[in-house]
Amino acid sequence: MISSGDTGFVLLCAAFVFFMTPGLALFYGGLVRRKNVVNTMMSSVFMIGTAIVLWVLFGYSLSFSGNIGGIIGDLSWFGFNGVGMEAGPYSDSIPNLCFAAFQMMFAIITPALITGATAGRMKFKAQFIFMILWSFIVYYPMAHMVWGKGGFLGEGFLHSVDFAGGNVVHISSGISALVLCMILGKRDGYQHRSYRIHNIPMVAFGACVLLFGWFGFNSGSALAADGLAAHAFMTTAASCGAAIVTWMGIEAWRCGKPSLIGAATGMVAGLVAITPGAGFVPVWAAVIIGIAVCPICYFMISVAKKKFGYDDALDAFGCHGVGGIWGGIATGIFAMSSINGTAKWDGLIFGDYELFLAQVLSIVITIAIAVVGTLICVAITRLITPLRVTKMEERIGLDMSEHNESAYPSFNGLD
Repeated sequence: MISSGDTGFVLLCAAFVFFMTPGLALFYGGLVRRKNVVNTMMSSVFMIGTAIVLWVLFGYSLSFSGNIGGIIGDLSWFGFNGVGMEAGPYSDSIPNLCFAAFQMMFAIITPALITGATAGRMKFKAQFIFMILWSFIVYYPMAHMVWGKGGFLGEGFLHSVDFAGGNVVHISSGISALVLCMILGKRDGYQHRSYRIHNIPMVAFGACVLLFGWFGFNSGSALAADGLAAHAFMTTAASCGAAIVTWMGIEAWRCGKPSLIGAATGMVAGLVAITPGAGFVPVWAAVIIGIAVCPICYFMISVAKKKFGYDDALDAFGCHGVGGIWGGIATGIFAMSSINGTAKWDGLIFGDYELFLAQVLSIVITIAIAVVGTLICVAITRLITPLRVTKMEERIGLDMSEHNESAYPSFNGLD
């Protein structure tokens, strides 16, 4: 029976999740140099239009209708044919259209996360083509395998759990971001030039918009205005709060003073880490998850990136990929089937090992899909257009060379 309360709640959460993409545009836009602000923000904004059209025509059907080998759906819901106001197979209390709208917002922001690793050097045309291909080759199969009926990683075989997108959103985009930035190569003068953050207040505001939307991201994944939604809300808050404080402490210890950028980064890392387990782990465990993700991500961003020499410009891999991996593992450690019966077993800390093994295996499979899928997308994109702008275009800045716009037309200084 359709519930007006559940329907209203999930639609409101969908709007919250939609608002995260403009928040991501602000967050990423503030982190880059002045000459690349428009291009960086455009990399998130264009996905709003592109992903919605793809979702209506193909994406929702391939992700959630039918089941072909546990890997992908079919096209029985092509163009939203048969997707109406009655309840669908994923919830008895909300219309199928409502569930489709909520999931659409995830399909918008996930590819946009990848652009944080490639900021300042990828041709917009190449990015546009790559994101379309990536949605078909990586995102839609991942959504089906984890959340779809009969999905291989979920109920169909492995029985791993992912409440709101650890595998589907963060690991897939983070690993793809790493592969893509390594293929593109470093930014011009990367090892010799200072890439200063150009607008710290913009970064902080963008991060807070992401936090605001994340409550809808995780709570809405309960698909009902119930106790599980309230539980996901509190685990989200607990992990985020613990991560902010922990990251500030790490910076104070390492650098002598905490920074606003560090607090914002810790905030996002804590949110990423709790996403797969928000509706499975107890609230006290969410605090542990938020605390533990900070030294892991801090090490990857501050030490490993320099050691291995890859140019993950805005730390899409260091935050989303690594944080998502930890969150998936932590779900296998702390999950309780009494909180959410979708989990067939309790976590490792409660004496069961099956869920932990399923979580680790699902992460390995997700990484493999993201790597192979990204390589395929890059190969096809290169047949159509070069991936990277020229050195001169990069020095001019992608705002002018790719869009003929300037975020700060009155600024005449060096950048």
